[in-house]
Amino acid sequence: MHLKSLLALLMAAPTLSTPAFAQSDPGEGVSQDRLRTDVETMVGFGTRHTLSVTDDPVRGIGAARRWGEGAFRKTSEACGGCLEIVPPSRMETSRRILEPALIENVVAIQRGTVRPEEVVIVQGHIDSRVSDPMNATSDAPGANDNASGSALVLEAARILSQRQYPTTIVYALLSGEEQGLLGGALLADYAIEQGWTVKAVLNNDVVGGTCGSDGTCDDRHVRVFSEGIRADADEATRDRMRSMGGANDSPSRNLSRWLAGVASGSADGLIVRQTWRSDRMGRGGDHLPFLARGLPAIRFSVAIEDYEHQHQDLRVEDGVTYGDTVDEMDFAYLAKVTQLNVRALDLLARAPMPPRVKADGVVRPDIALTIEPVAGADHYHVYRRATDEPEWELRTTVSAGDMPAGAQDGPIEVTLFPERGDDWIIGVSSVSEDDIESPIASAVPGGDFYPLETSE
Repeated sequence: MHLKSLLALLMAAPTLSTPAFAQSDPGEGVSQDRLRTDVETMVGFGTRHTLSVTDDPVRGIGAARRWGEGAFRKTSEACGGCLEIVPPSRMETSRRILEPALIENVVAIQRGTVRPEEVVIVQGHIDSRVSDPMNATSDAPGANDNASGSALVLEAARILSQRQYPTTIVYALLSGEEQGLLGGALLADYAIEQGWTVKAVLNNDVVGGTCGSDGTCDDRHVRVFSEGIRADADEATRDRMRSMGGANDSPSRNLSRWLAGVASGSADGLIVRQTWRSDRMGRGGDHLPFLARGLPAIRFSVAIEDYEHQHQDLRVEDGVTYGDTVDEMDFAYLAKVTQLNVRALDLLARAPMPPRVKADGVVRPDIALTIEPVAGADHYHVYRRATDEPEWELRTTVSAGDMPAGAQDGPIEVTLFPERGDDWIIGVSSVSEDDIESPIASAVPGGDFYPLETSE
């Protein structure tokens, strides 16, 4: 049968496929008690301000980093040395670092067994602060911001290091977030220097509380922030996005959609509240430096923030208690956010890279779709989305074997009919032989999961 006729017959299911775990669900291994112990340990360092003491054995950022490295080493011992622990560092200044200071991350690398250059990163910043971001001496417990995210990273490493994956997982405790997202920028540059193909960055920052400043509580949702127009897009690319689509189809946005699908596959887990902006209004996190470099990244954060217990001096004022302390946290909720991260990491580390895709629907009654094959993909799912719809629907499945004889080694070329290019956004995911599916890459300018300088 002619490929065009074949595709015209294969209309699809209305929703994304449900993620599957080849082994037991890794999220079931998350320990609420371990998360609490790790948060309490980090709070016990008094302050973890980036400019605090580095040579005190029990206080300050130096003691916290050494403890984090020790936790990674214990995890590595338990998996027979499967983690390579590295300390990317450099001297930095910023508007919150007036004299050059050492910014150092603690990073554990679990190398993939098949495609180690493909990398997924889970990270949280370990530094803390009080009301004055320059105050490096006062107690800054930083329980929710961000011992919660750091404990999540350590727990993910403990669980996933007991398994092997075709691609690499990187676990990172970052410094310098409160002084200008410096640890995120350091790790993003390190990833590029290592030649990693970054599939996704999961940044966890303030993920351990359920009640807000106004008394409203929500333990059922977690916010996932994703950018719309790519931060690394130049003016020419932005022009093409305006003409052909792309404002709602960055890799970050499609990673957010994918995560919502992962969450929906767990009845006892959280619901992802997709928040379609790069971060909270006027604020930022350590995923932003990755986006600026064209690397797909999102931020997890609580459904409702509590401003009295974030970036505050420890005090009681007019009957209100201020300070980011352990007693304000919800560890059952933190465990659920950790479970979602662990499940997502497990799937991402087994899935192929999303493919590079192009769609041509200019002055024609159909859409010519081109898919560049990727390593580890057995077949590809083709999705479509009306231009005013937020979510994808499955269109059909194709593979290199669908191509004419002699063409299997080149790009996969598909004609979609009766779709018209003006009316649809097209996307494609890669699917492994054991049916693990990547996030969807949109066939629009800037839709590929690669920095624009290498994909456009």
